Amino acid sequence: MSENTITLTPPLGGRGAHVCLTPALLPLFNVEDYIVVVIDIFRATSSICYGIENGAEAIIPVSQVEECAAYREKGLDYLLAAERDGSVVDGFDFGNSPFSYTKEKVAGKTIVLTTTNGTHALHLSRSAKKIVIGSFLNLSALSNWLNTQNENVLLVCAGWKNNFNLEDTLFAGAVIEQLKDKGFLLDDAALAANDLFQVGKNDINAYLKKTSHGERLKKLGIEKDIEFCLQVDLTTAIPVLEGERLVKLVV
Repeated sequence: MSENTITLTPPLGGRGAHVCLTPALLPLFNVEDYIVVVIDIFRATSSICYGIENGAEAIIPVSQVEECAAYREKGLDYLLAAERDGSVVDGFDFGNSPFSYTKEKVAGKTIVLTTTNGTHALHLSRSAKKIVIGSFLNLSALSNWLNTQNENVLLVCAGWKNNFNLEDTLFAGAVIEQLKDKGFLLDDAALAANDLFQVGKNDINAYLKKTSHGERLKKLGIEKDIEFCLQVDLTTAIPVLEGERLVKLVV
């Protein structure tokens, strides 16, 4: 980082609730000052929340396909999940469709997961005080827990290959909606995300039909994944990173 780079720190005198609109902006934040919420609505964090809710023992996020494949050599009974550009990588058990994370498939299992955007954002956030996973599926449980923490919150939108995307930002705005009257001090990105949520909140599914990643998924014939990921409060589990593993947060 250049000595002239300005890093963003939480405000004095209160908890901050900030939004990082793309992982490319993470170097501007002092990540170690925050609880980080990683957001990748289509589909990684939605699937992680659903898998942990359905009894997965742990999900191990890795950055590269090669790292995921290396677990096969360890002789452990792990499920290997790899997605790139919306498709399952050849030779792996599944990708990041939420329909692969049912109780029948994942209960009691450890899953090693790599995705195009979500696991990338998570690894860039490793210096945070704590990392938790957010999706519409666990929106209220997550927001309620964040409000009980005497910590600053940074909502990290995974975006698409380091670019801004609509669905992650709208979800960040949904979390801000539940925190904004709880004494949190918001940055401009949080205000903008919440304004976006006000526009789309009455019919989130219809509003997000225009998203570029949604269009990519439609071309792959998996519109049902999109609809599933936009269900609100289907789960209560909050995945938290402990060491190298995402597990169910004990609250």
